[in-house]
Amino acid sequence: MTRIALITVCALLAAPGFAQSDKDLDCTYQAQVVEAVRQARIDRVKERDVGDSVRAAGATWPESYNAAIPLVTPWIYDMRRRDVIKQDLAAAWKELCLAR
Repeated sequence: MTRIALITVCALLAAPGFAQSDKDLDCTYQAQVVEAVRQARIDRVKERDVGDSVRAAGATWPESYNAAIPLVTPWIYDMRRRDVIKQDLAAAWKELCLAR
């Protein structure tokens, strides 16, 4: 009986750690997408060609994260290019993602 209770307690204590790990991984993938779009902007890729350019660059995130490309592209392309170059948008995105 004590083994079952011990296993249950361990599983319950470990569950938040797994959830945090999943969230961290999700935010990391999102930040990678933001960084890829940022790099396309720095490389002067036209806004309409960003999706193809990012996919052709060999993305390391799961395919489902490609859906975020058209969502973050206008945000990055509306910024001044010098601000895009100077700021670490991926780190800012990850920080915001982890905070929610």
